[in-house]
Amino acid sequence: MRSDKVKKGVQRAPHRSLFRACGINDEDFKKPFIGIANSFTDVVPGHIHLRDLVEYVKEGIRAAGGIPFEFNTMAICDGIAMNHEGMKYSLPSREIVAATVESMVKGHSFDGLVLMPSCDKVVPGMLMAAGRLDIPTIALTGGAMVPGKFKGKNADLITVYEAVGEFSSGKITEEELDELERVACPGAGSCSGLFTANSMACLTETLGMSLPTCGTTLALDPNKKELAKATGKRIVEMVEEDLIPSKIMTQEAFENAIALDMALGGSSNTALHIPAIAYEFSDKGVDVTLSLFDEISQKVPHIALLSPAGEDTILDLHNAGGVQAVLKDIEPKINKDCLTCLGTTVGENIKDVVVKNEEVIHPMDNPVHGVGGLAILKGNIAPNGSIVKSGAVPEDLMHIKGPAKVYNSEEEGVEAIFGHKVNDGDILIIRCEGPIGGPGMREMLNPTSAIVGMGLNNVGLITDGRFSGGTRGPCIGHVSPEAMDNGPIGLLKDGDIIEIDINNRTLNAELSEEEFKQRSKDVELPKKEVKGWLDIYRKNVTSADKGAIMR
Repeated sequence: MRSDKVKKGVQRAPHRSLFRACGINDEDFKKPFIGIANSFTDVVPGHIHLRDLVEYVKEGIRAAGGIPFEFNTMAICDGIAMNHEGMKYSLPSREIVAATVESMVKGHSFDGLVLMPSCDKVVPGMLMAAGRLDIPTIALTGGAMVPGKFKGKNADLITVYEAVGEFSSGKITEEELDELERVACPGAGSCSGLFTANSMACLTETLGMSLPTCGTTLALDPNKKELAKATGKRIVEMVEEDLIPSKIMTQEAFENAIALDMALGGSSNTALHIPAIAYEFSDKGVDVTLSLFDEISQKVPHIALLSPAGEDTILDLHNAGGVQAVLKDIEPKINKDCLTCLGTTVGENIKDVVVKNEEVIHPMDNPVHGVGGLAILKGNIAPNGSIVKSGAVPEDLMHIKGPAKVYNSEEEGVEAIFGHKVNDGDILIIRCEGPIGGPGMREMLNPTSAIVGMGLNNVGLITDGRFSGGTRGPCIGHVSPEAMDNGPIGLLKDGDIIEIDINNRTLNAELSEEEFKQRSKDVELPKKEVKGWLDIYRKNVTSADKGAIMR
């Protein structure tokens, strides 16, 4: 066993002495040591139940003959970090999560690993670590919260953000906003729509790294505890089988994940996280680019209209059959031979699956949209690419053109929106918010929600930052190269005519190449002073089209 490095032989007497201090006895030393990376914290709703759930994982591990060792990683709540300096730390935290798991496993020579992530950056961070370590690993994603209810309709965090804009424009009262605030997030779990956390949970299941139904089983559903026990038992079996991540997360598995992403219309942040995870398997021949996203988007239709694009929630998706039912629906578009953590193939797992509600999971011959729910745009503003959650863009806004209003920070852009300086027909440019420029590539949920809430129905937003998975409308993110990496977005000026053409996958300014060259000679952009971890991150991070990973 891998753990023999720390428990066998005379030379390991000091190591065993320390393990004995933790309660390990002679019989335990004969068993596989299983690490559990738990991202429990009191401050993130998606993680507050993980302290209880982990006990069921341990129960499963012990029942199967293993010894569990729990350790913790960090988790940032994007909703709480939003719209202030804290959001600069959100995406970089993914790298810390990956490094923490890698360090703990290497430092203690575990035989197998259970991942317990829930929210946005923790899921990909842990899967990145799984790729680096390549020891038997299985994930138990934390699950979504029950949707809130407000005036008879589903409500969630995005509803509250958009309501702030509604209040600012006099559409609702402060009392109504207060009432909504109190019911939108009713308890434990990641926010109830198909935002980044739940998108990544669904993709984890599709990749084969969590048990079937795990991605959509709600946080407080009693079945989550049964999944936790089963996950604990299964990891011990995976150790015996030496079923490692590189046998599961293959090129074909990543392509399946992107196909599901397109079918569901997942968060635009998946275009950061899937390439970042795939990079950890590049030595195994895995290569995931934005071009691959676009290629698969053209082949796989958008078949589910989940919040923020529609009214349905993760609970509705789960009741309709969940991830496995979506895979069954798009069966002709995926590779069924991919191995999963069960030791069975995708094809074997979905053989007897049926879609339980075709109003939630549409048949492929009656899709919501004929192409995937994410689109990659390129042009003279984004030569290396950008992304939009096209499945959440109204048909009449798929092609818009208008004058630019340019701001060098999220704060400036938000002030302009709430100050009624942005009008219908404008194209809002928020730059210097990329991985380097931010630094940290902040999400722009506040400006996008304000635009929707204030009733600005014909406004585009383009940024080298990124968006919440709850964003809807013609909001183009991840513009690459970013402004602070000599990207053309840094050369735009107020009044430039910008054209967003999502159907034709283009993003352009009506400027000649000569004009861009001329402007590049005297461009001045603000460099934001930071210190500590963010300074380290800024010096080592790659561009968004490369997954914003550190190299």
